[in-house]
This record gives sequence, structure tokens and C-alpha cells, in this order.
Amino acid sequence: MQKISLPWAFLDAVDGSALAVPPVEYKPNKVKILQGYALTPNEIGCYLSHKEAWKCCVEKNMPTLVLEDDFVLSSDFENILHALLNEVTEWSFVRLQGLYEVPFKKVLEQSGLTLVKNQGDAVGATAYLLKPPVAAQLIKHSVEIYEPVDHFLEHHQKHGLEFLAIRPYPVDITRAKSTIADRSERAPVKGLQKRIRSVARVVDRVFSKEPWFPR
Repeated sequence: MQKISLPWAFLDAVDGSALAVPPVEYKPNKVKILQGYALTPNEIGCYLSHKEAWKCCVEKNMPTLVLEDDFVLSSDFENILHALLNEVTEWSFVRLQGLYEVPFKKVLEQSGLTLVKNQGDAVGATAYLLKPPVAAQLIKHSVEIYEPVDHFLEHHQKHGLEFLAIRPYPVDITRAKSTIADRSERAPVKGLQKRIRSVARVVDRVFSKEPWFPR
């Protein structure tokens, strides 16, 4: 963090593996039916940790930089951050890192920055910058937790938000083991389980006021 001269604070992560019981936001049976798999304790803890960061953003009422513990900053990171906070105002949430390369469309070039709209899910929530109204919206739609937080951030049909990204990304990951821990690769949901999930999602859209997977 020596590359950032701005004030910062370490937010203790929620250790999902230390939770005696699932949080009230997590409904295991409903998740298993509508998602097709259960979230790991670490995924639940990671989501809760980000939710705490969103709450801090709202409480302090100021743009907030959220970094997980496995980040590496580029040499010009502070210049990029300064430009976003003081010169480029046409954003509400900016992705600063992504695990996968996806197509993107340029939205704005200003102050040496290239803001884009990703055309796919870059995955990962290691680094992003957001403003209080967006944080409040994310909290509002996190009453129930049913997917990893980086998937939720890209779930635009659910929270109704559209995010931008900086390209090239000014943050990478260390590839070291995180204190939250990375999730292992999952086998895709197939066969009968996939058909049951599809039917369950249709029923949820019809009868739920806040469906998990809206069209």
C-alpha cells in the first residue's frame, strides 16, 4: 500500500469457515435448488466481507476503493486513482481488475485513462472503486446471498447497475493463497439437475417479488 498516499484502512474479512451457522442471508436449500450447487463457506465469507465494505462506503458517504488481500498495484496506480477521483466524473463503479480477458467497448478517454464497458464477465472482485449510491443499491439487493460476490457484481439484471472498467487493468492478483481462499473449479450443472434448476427459476420468477434470476 506504499503506492497509495491516501488514507486507507484494513477491514477484517469475514472468515466463512469460522461461522458456526450460515448467516441469515444464506438459504442453503433454496440456493441448492435455484443455483444448482451450494456456496462454499469461503464464498459466503467473501461476500459478507464485501458487503461490509459497501456499508462503510455508505456510512462515510464518499467514493471507496475496495481491495481484496491478494492484489498487486501497477506503478501508475495512484495517478489513475487521482484522475478517477478528481478529473473523470462519468462513473459510479469502476472495475480495476479482471481474471479473464473479455471483449470491451470504449466509453471514454480522458486524463490518460481509458474507460470501457466489458462485453462479458471478467470475473474477480479483487479491486474496484464505487460511489455511495451504487454501494447502497448493492446492499439492497444482497438481502439474500446465493452466488459468489464477483458473479453478483456482474448480475446486472438483478441489481440494475451498469459498471465500467479501466483498461488496461491497473491491478493484478498475486497468485498467492488469499486469507479468504479461492474457490475450486466447479463442474457445470448438467442433466436432470439442470432441468430441475430451470423449472425452479421459472417458478421463482412467477411467484417471487424479488426473483434471483430475473430476465
